[in-house]
Amino acid sequence: MARSTDIYRTDLPDTQWLERMYNNRMRVPDHGDYFVRWAAESALARRSLPCELDVAYGSGPKETLDAFAAPRAGAPLVVFVHGGYWKALDKSQHSFIASAMHRLGAATVVPNYAFCPQLTVPQITLQMVHATAWAWRHAKRLNADPRRIVVMGHSAGGHAVAMLMACAWPVVDAALPGNLVKAGLGLSGLYDLEPLMDVPSLQEVLRLTADQVQDASPARLPAPRHGRFVALVGGDESGEYLRLNRLLQQRWGRERVPLAQALPGLNHFSIVDALVTPGEATHRVAARLLQSVAR
Repeated sequence: MARSTDIYRTDLPDTQWLERMYNNRMRVPDHGDYFVRWAAESALARRSLPCELDVAYGSGPKETLDAFAAPRAGAPLVVFVHGGYWKALDKSQHSFIASAMHRLGAATVVPNYAFCPQLTVPQITLQMVHATAWAWRHAKRLNADPRRIVVMGHSAGGHAVAMLMACAWPVVDAALPGNLVKAGLGLSGLYDLEPLMDVPSLQEVLRLTADQVQDASPARLPAPRHGRFVALVGGDESGEYLRLNRLLQQRWGRERVPLAQALPGLNHFSIVDALVTPGEATHRVAARLLQSVAR
């Protein structure tokens, strides 16, 4: 099977190989332990932090979010989008991200979204656009500055936040600034959707089309006109995830993606733990991004 070092191309996909590359739960046998711990830590975060839960950001399916206020006014605001291949997981399992961001002085918004096949990947992406617009409009009630929005996401959420970087915000709403998102951090992001069309266990649910791949693959879109995006991936992840992490920098350039790095010793799930752990490289990158966004 011929594979490009740039955009994925193949006439005869090796579906078994692709399953091994993209089936993260198979690659990390104890993945369930992460989900249980994340849920417990998230429940504690909701009890201990000032927050608004299940706030509607739209009227569509699962268009609700949890919002966590910053400790002081004028803070940066993080929009964190969870992963799950557009078919699993929930915002309630990711409130623990807000605890780490709160310690860094930031507010956090964690949105839910509908799953495939109820909605398509582009439609889910648009839900995240609306959730981020909600965050901009309501930043001050979270002690945050709407000029200091940073988007972060994991896996499918990494895809979403790259799309948010590339969003033409005034087209969505003329009242929104073109540079609404100042910076982004993608953890193990899916920046080209084409390979997923040939992963049977995913395509059965995602039902991606060629047009959707072209319209909703960050690596196939023009580089954003504003902001910086950092792409991180676990060094223990599959070759495809490592390739996709490099790909976005290759396509958008170093001005927009100054860092595309594989972090040794981390898998597809432990990289999320690293985001919230002081001293870890992932956490340090997040802290620098928050410090870098202008007031």
